[in-house]
Amino acid sequence: SNYFTLTFISCTSAVLRAVLIIQNWYRGYRARLRARQHYALTIFQSIEYADEQGQMQLSNFFSFMLDNYTNMGEDDPELVHRFIASQQEIKSRQEYVELIDVPDSYLGPRLQFPLTFTDIDLLLEAFKQQQILHAHYVLEVLFETKKILKQMPNFTHIKTSPSREITICGDLHGKLDDLFLIFYKNGLPSENNPYVFNGDFVDRGKNSMEILMILLVSFLVYPNDVHLNRGNHEDFMMNLRYGFTKEILHKYKLHGKKILEILEELYTWLPIGTIIDNEILVTHGGISESTDLNVLHRLERNKMKSVLIPPMDVSRDQAVEFEQSRMGISVSASEIFKQGETSEHLSRHEWEQVIDILWSDPKGRKGCYPNTCRGGGCYFGPDVTSKILSKFQLKMLIRSHECKPEGYEICHDGKVITVFSASNYYEEGSNRGAYIRLCSGMNPRFFQYQVTKATCLKPLHQRVNIMEISAIRALKERMISRKTDLTRAFQLQDPRKSGKVSLGQWALSMENILGLQLPWRTLSSHLVTADKDGNIMYMSSFQDIHIEKPVQQAQSTIVETVYRYRSDLEIIYNMIDSDHSGLISMEEFRAMWKLFSSHYNVPIDESQVDKLANTMDLNKDGSIDFNEFLKAFYVVHKYDTSKSDSSLYR
Repeated sequence: SNYFTLTFISCTSAVLRAVLIIQNWYRGYRARLRARQHYALTIFQSIEYADEQGQMQLSNFFSFMLDNYTNMGEDDPELVHRFIASQQEIKSRQEYVELIDVPDSYLGPRLQFPLTFTDIDLLLEAFKQQQILHAHYVLEVLFETKKILKQMPNFTHIKTSPSREITICGDLHGKLDDLFLIFYKNGLPSENNPYVFNGDFVDRGKNSMEILMILLVSFLVYPNDVHLNRGNHEDFMMNLRYGFTKEILHKYKLHGKKILEILEELYTWLPIGTIIDNEILVTHGGISESTDLNVLHRLERNKMKSVLIPPMDVSRDQAVEFEQSRMGISVSASEIFKQGETSEHLSRHEWEQVIDILWSDPKGRKGCYPNTCRGGGCYFGPDVTSKILSKFQLKMLIRSHECKPEGYEICHDGKVITVFSASNYYEEGSNRGAYIRLCSGMNPRFFQYQVTKATCLKPLHQRVNIMEISAIRALKERMISRKTDLTRAFQLQDPRKSGKVSLGQWALSMENILGLQLPWRTLSSHLVTADKDGNIMYMSSFQDIHIEKPVQQAQSTIVETVYRYRSDLEIIYNMIDSDHSGLISMEEFRAMWKLFSSHYNVPIDESQVDKLANTMDLNKDGSIDFNEFLKAFYVVHKYDTSKSDSSLYR
């Protein structure tokens, strides 16, 4: 009996030890996967913010352009006029809407005005079938929405009760399946189910128009129960870079320009925040130490046409003559300024106030300092949060603007909540989406989800591998766009021309040139090759990737410059291309490139620019299809990432 008892105890002990070993291994395995996922997200976010920084820096370029518009020649005064003249009144509703017929052959949804709940349901079902709403109805919705928005204050005030909760959603960014899932889990908007959508409805995702139409139609049906805050992407200049403009022109070709014109004005009338129960502030980005809700309540928000067009500080005494192409008459700069008095723009202080609430991010460090990652707004610490909330008798700030792995995050001692509603934002499995439900006297409740096309999610290790591959691909493309600068930096650290530098020297050069705050030492094993002594063979950074040249004789510098600034250049040329034809003249190309290279301090040989321009003049008529021009610069990856299954982070 004792023998069997001892044997049983011995076996049980061995099993327990085995279970503990397996459990510890599994916990370590999961922790390593989570660490790898975190690093991949860090890469995605660093690149995203660096792009936004470049976007914000375009405002400096536009200011520079206005200061130097005499150098632009007299070919396209409309470009200058768009920045400094008063915003033209949109043409009549009749001219935009009633002249666009809906043919009998149109099989999509037909909205009935005034809209009802039935129209929301009709729209949802149509979009689930991937139908496109006709331009006639799109314009009708935009005009109706603008009419109501113009009557609203800058901040919408909402009351809740224990029996009436409100749902707050963060960024959706054109991800329609996320909105469908929210409505499935949480119910459609109604008088008994109010919503706040906290900005960034559009851009990045492929269904921005569908999301915008659902939100606007819901707002028209329930104007007191659906609340729409402006985000930093409800901005026609942001749309030029991040995809919504292209989506509209692709889906609505003939009437796309009309839609863009109305949308540009509608954005300016969106409220800039919501205040719930006089104690919870909901804004897209955040606050700063100088945030003044009194100023924000009374400023004329429709004067914020774009965050990239700051208040103009140009002298009215400048009387530079240029020809106004549409009217065929001579107009002086002073006359244009008379048309666009300073009252047509926010003051510098007001403009900065709006920038802060649209672009800022919370940080754990105390104080308020420039948001160097994004290039706009600020980082605000817990002390700033406490100060501003206390000053205006508020208890909490709910904001969006940042992708979070779990869809939400609580910081600043529970006083700041970030909610982000676009799941799989960077890559499938990269993050969950979330929304918040709250009511008076109760703590916020968080609801998470993750859209997947499959019956079930892929195993975590597969999702992490996919994320890593995509993140490293994006990072490699960033590196190749700065190849010349990186090579020069490496060579400065390599006076003996050995082709090698230490790991520390390599990491420092990467940080200084790319400006991305990343763990370069950790990433090095997947980006470069090291010798047996641990020294980095720095040219191996570029061995499996290169930029295709539209002209083989073109210098590497100009190829990298065009590739690096392709998004900025696209926006600048789209500003010139007022009819969205995609064509610009050779003179416009040269004039804008000259200003661009001067402002960005890019020393490019003009003969090289001419060679590129002439090569892209495919029709030999003196015009350039700029979309084709950009397509000529693309990155070629020599490695097959689909076969990669190795960990990037060890």
